[in-house]
Amino acid sequence: MTVAATKPLGSETLTEGIRVVVVPSFVESHSDIERGRFIFAYKVTMTNEGTQLARLTSRSWQIVDADGTRHDVEGPGVVGQHPELAAGATFEYSSFCPLPTAWGTMEGHFTFERSDDSTFAARVSRFYFAAPTL
Repeated sequence: MTVAATKPLGSETLTEGIRVVVVPSFVESHSDIERGRFIFAYKVTMTNEGTQLARLTSRSWQIVDADGTRHDVEGPGVVGQHPELAAGATFEYSSFCPLPTAWGTMEGHFTFERSDDSTFAARVSRFYFAAPTL
């Protein structure tokens, strides 16, 4: 039995009309468990459920492994892009996160800018990385 069978690992959050859904997974084929290298993928879907255009400008992540070590990651856009989400539009991307432990967490926010130059942080609720028990 895996952790995924007992607890949902992903997250879903709505902030100022932007819904962010994250679905994580373990990538066994790229992991080296014996050397403490666990690779996790995650798919992010963001949908503008509001009425105003929103352009993603940056991201901020807090990643915590099973040993309690925290890593903060900040940067422009996502996967080299700054998607503009008109009302009803959706943008999806996939990325990965290497960890030295078999489980961890990730959470953060995306900073969006409106056409009136106002900004807001669309929260990404905590989601979980968990390798299957061996």
